[in-house]
Amino acid sequence: MSLQLGVIGTGAIGQDHIRRCSQTLQGCRVVAVTDIDPQQAARVLDGLTLEAEVYPDGHALIQAPEVQALLVTSWGPSHEEFVLAAIAAGKPVFCEKPLAVTAAGCRRIVEAEIAHGRRLVQVGFMRPYDAGYQALKAVVDSGRIGEPLMLHCAHRNPRVGENYKTDMAITDTLIHELDVLRWLLADDYVSVQVLFPRKTGKAHAQLRDPQIVLLETARGTRIDVEIFVNCQYGYDIQCEVVGESGIARLPEPPQVQLRSAASLSSAILMDWKGRFIAAYDVELQAFVDGVRAGRVGGPSAWDGLAAAVAADACIEAQQSGAIVPISLPQRPALYACPPGFL
Repeated sequence: MSLQLGVIGTGAIGQDHIRRCSQTLQGCRVVAVTDIDPQQAARVLDGLTLEAEVYPDGHALIQAPEVQALLVTSWGPSHEEFVLAAIAAGKPVFCEKPLAVTAAGCRRIVEAEIAHGRRLVQVGFMRPYDAGYQALKAVVDSGRIGEPLMLHCAHRNPRVGENYKTDMAITDTLIHELDVLRWLLADDYVSVQVLFPRKTGKAHAQLRDPQIVLLETARGTRIDVEIFVNCQYGYDIQCEVVGESGIARLPEPPQVQLRSAASLSSAILMDWKGRFIAAYDVELQAFVDGVRAGRVGGPSAWDGLAAAVAADACIEAQQSGAIVPISLPQRPALYACPPGFL
């Protein structure tokens, strides 16, 4: 029996997930959709030649008896409301990041899930499902390079739009590193500082770019992440783990190496969709398989809260230039597995 899904939000990521669930994944089907613009939802279904019910709003969809689990892919500020409603209805929910737009909102979701008594929420952090990060974590966990001492990372985009502001380098860009590096090291952050090198002439007037984020973990690992969102040359994600007895690097995406015109080259991707599309498939298949097996795994509401708390500290550090502490409350028993768990 296929898992019957309802999708709240049919924008770009919602459309992609509907297509994924309908054409790529196994064991699920989309039976209900909704959007702030119902005609948009209907157009998406027509474009995919998919039969599903269009509901007037997210709450009606959540309460629909045929909907067994939910995908929340709506506007970020609406996520908290719909995730809390899903928990109240006792239905598993996959929520694209952010889990909520504030740490306080994430705390409310964690508290609701604890009160419910079992995990219902998986947050859409896809990088732990990427084959490259999985391979890197296997090396780190094996002990082959000893204990991790330092991480050197970069998150580079060729360009961003005029609406991209300095704090979005944290909330929209670094947020992925804040989740995946915590998972990679199975360690929590304790402090952060943000530095601003010389500004690139390619950035618009309201944006300070690039930035360097310096993180420290509870076990003393030091992390530097370069965020450069106007690098021009491509979409480039780098992660190097320096251990006591060796170094491990995140594999490059597979590309054909070309010898031509007196040069040796390989292509560089230009956007995140090409880089992580397979990871999106794997994470949603994991959600479907988990719900069908009677459990929800993957990045949890607690992981969503941890990322939000760290992001708040990063934004404070952007503004002050100081070293800002990052403090999480004690991990509740419901989330007893360490952050390296999927």
